[in-house]
Amino acid sequence: MDVKNSFMISEFVLLGLTSTWELEIFFFCIFLLTYAAIMAGNLFIVIMVTCDSHLHSKPMYFLLGNLSFLDMSISTITTPKMITDFLREKKTISLWGCMAQMFFLHFLGGSEMTLLIVMAVDHYIAICKPLHYTSIMSCRVLVGSGLLSWAVGFVHTMSQMVFTVTLPFCGPNVVDDIFCELPLVIKLACTETYVLELLVIADSGLLSFTCFTLLLISYTVILVTVPHGSSDGLSRALSTLSAHITMVTLFFGPCIFIYTWPFSILSMDKFLSVFYSVITPLLNPIIYTLRNREMKSAMSRMKTQCINFRHTFWTTTMKMNGISGKLM
Repeated sequence: MDVKNSFMISEFVLLGLTSTWELEIFFFCIFLLTYAAIMAGNLFIVIMVTCDSHLHSKPMYFLLGNLSFLDMSISTITTPKMITDFLREKKTISLWGCMAQMFFLHFLGGSEMTLLIVMAVDHYIAICKPLHYTSIMSCRVLVGSGLLSWAVGFVHTMSQMVFTVTLPFCGPNVVDDIFCELPLVIKLACTETYVLELLVIADSGLLSFTCFTLLLISYTVILVTVPHGSSDGLSRALSTLSAHITMVTLFFGPCIFIYTWPFSILSMDKFLSVFYSVITPLLNPIIYTLRNREMKSAMSRMKTQCINFRHTFWTTTMKMNGISGKLM
């Protein structure tokens, strides 16, 4: 045991996207701008939902604000490290830094999957039972749903990480990806990990597939139910669901592919890692800001408030200057 501990590695080497210096500079600029857009877009949604009284009182936007917070967190766990690694010749991450990265990725990822199901239920109640919407989606239900999503994410990540942190890593330490991906790191352990690899596939893959299936079922029920109502209700339902189904498909697609594809394709793994950690968090503000009527109205109200505030500020300043001139 002492001999094994003496050879325990203290860090992992990440190969990243490329080893060509010109491409690394190009990727550095692209991902830096993308990360700035992710943070600005999602933070804007959180601020709008928090400050705008019209959005603050609607359950859907409470859930949307939580979704934006999760997207910002997921991107922050991976993207800043990836951006700085583009400027480094040797891309390394500490053993426990790698463990923390995997823990929070699965924690927040599991929470976001559950939150998307809660949002689907919210859509169903709003479209199919509008008269009972406010009574069903009460503040207590919203808070409970939020806590439930975080609890599911915590159980999901702990069910895998509690075994992963005890693995001995005393051999190869090269991870051919842009961040620490659980299946790749497990394979580097200097012990038999077949059972643990099956657990990861059963846990992460099954969770993703189950949540995705439940979402499709919920939206199918909505589309089947709505035509019995007005044509205007069907039009609004299709408008809302088309955007949300697009986001859900793009979110769950990479997860299901990574954990259920029987063959290892390293180039595809890297592409999906970038897609999941960078592109997906960028979709949320694009879909819900550019295509949402109430968000556009909230932005117009905020713009009007800013103009009024600036006008009031300058008017008050001019009056104060006039009073000071008279006193002199």
